[in-house]
Amino acid sequence: MKEFLKKYLKIIDRYIIKKYLGTFVFTLGIFVVVTVVFDVSEHLDNFLKNHSTIQEIAFKYYAGFIPFYINLLSPLINFLAVIYFTAKMANQTEIVPILSGKTSFNRFLRPYFVCATLIFIVSLFANIYLIPFTNRLKITFENSHQFNADDPTKVEVHIQLDKNTFVYVQQYDNTVHTGYQFVLEKFDGDKLKEKLVASSITYDSLKRVWTMNSFTVKYINGLKEKYVDSSGKRKDTVLDMRPTDFIVYDNAYSAMSTKELNRNITREEIRGTGALKEMLYERDRRFIYPLSSFVLTLIGVSISSRKVRGGIGLPLGIGIFLCFTYVVVDKFALVFAVKGDTPAFVAVCIPNLIFGLVGYYLLSKAPK
Repeated sequence: MKEFLKKYLKIIDRYIIKKYLGTFVFTLGIFVVVTVVFDVSEHLDNFLKNHSTIQEIAFKYYAGFIPFYINLLSPLINFLAVIYFTAKMANQTEIVPILSGKTSFNRFLRPYFVCATLIFIVSLFANIYLIPFTNRLKITFENSHQFNADDPTKVEVHIQLDKNTFVYVQQYDNTVHTGYQFVLEKFDGDKLKEKLVASSITYDSLKRVWTMNSFTVKYINGLKEKYVDSSGKRKDTVLDMRPTDFIVYDNAYSAMSTKELNRNITREEIRGTGALKEMLYERDRRFIYPLSSFVLTLIGVSISSRKVRGGIGLPLGIGIFLCFTYVVVDKFALVFAVKGDTPAFVAVCIPNLIFGLVGYYLLSKAPK
């Protein structure tokens, strides 16, 4: 292993890798500590009001909170770290001798992309396997401790259970697992064959059945209609829906494993509750977002490898501005995917495509 590293990674490569990873880990650690301090001060009242133990806070809430923000911030912290130590190297006239010694700028980039590859692999693994698990810990803790004061239940919900069956619930009460003004319609092609209307429908979590209360049924066969009035009666039935179909929490899909998310996407394509775009965006983002480590590393090296007056202040200021710009573009991409007609995969790729072009332009202007 040592011989392999010595053959392909020269002294200058190891020097840059050490600076890169050291600055990245140190900067990321500072940001995480600051984020945790602010979060503790914000949610201290919730912890005290719900009598949360130190063990619950540490191993349930922050065990999910810290990995989530590390994964979220890592590309941007990586970007700032690259700019900081590269600008410092340029300011100390360390880059000029490297490029003057017949080393091409592309060869100079090798150790940067070795580190970016390591960050990409860790981030990809975390996005697919680790973060959904830790997010579930965090979201479960937040929901049980009422961090979000808004009512998470949906209203006016339409769901397609299968090819021919549609249901509608006007309002849902999650405390008693009851939906009000329930309508179930069965079609044969585009012809309505059966319509059931119930004043309410309640989920029995033990039997895993829905109980309809005070319902009426209309059967339609061409010009013939049959009306059955069961007002005041109850009836148990099995339906392919759960109370979770009527509740939505922030970041709920980020708490699903990739396998579970794909399974829900398949169901949602049939049911059409309006959550398909968000699910597709979340799934595609898990695979595309880690690529930002390469894009931002390229930009960071390109804008900070030239020695400028004023030291590292100007490159670092440009880097901070580009960080905020990247976040804004990323948020707009989410809006385009969820609220617009932009395909989820295209929307997820927008930030990396735009900044990739910026990186290519800056690379052409970088010192050679």
